[in-house]
Amino acid sequence: MKIKTKKKIQTVSILLFLLYLVLLTYFLFFSETFGRDYTERAYSYNLQPFREIGRFWKWREELGFAAVFTNLAGNVLGFLPFGAILPVLNSRARNFFVIILLCFEFSLLVECAQLILKVGSFDVDDLILNTFGGLLGFLIFTVCNHMRRKRYG
Repeated sequence: MKIKTKKKIQTVSILLFLLYLVLLTYFLFFSETFGRDYTERAYSYNLQPFREIGRFWKWREELGFAAVFTNLAGNVLGFLPFGAILPVLNSRARNFFVIILLCFEFSLLVECAQLILKVGSFDVDDLILNTFGGLLGFLIFTVCNHMRRKRYG
């Protein structure tokens, strides 16, 4: 790949990653649409794996599609760009175990910030779903990178 093309890809990736971080921060900490209510500021947490996932799945008909999708798929889709863009920015992040660790650490940082700031809740299920989302993003990056290498050498 030409150096000029590589620089363009790197620049676009940095801009996309920064935009992603700004949007993620907004939705996780400030968006009233996703239940960010600052009047009741209490600590909320779940440390039992698959408890909230099971609850949302069990009560999916009563809660409605939008609530279930927002909670379950939203956590996965919210971290998909993290796993897809990070390997473009740093070649050391092109390792399966490294990307899992980075996704988990970033998700843990977000969950701890939500707990400390009393915005949303600290949920171990979110850690699982976010890490899975980052892993899916990495899988998309890996497939696209393989196709690019196969086509362009």
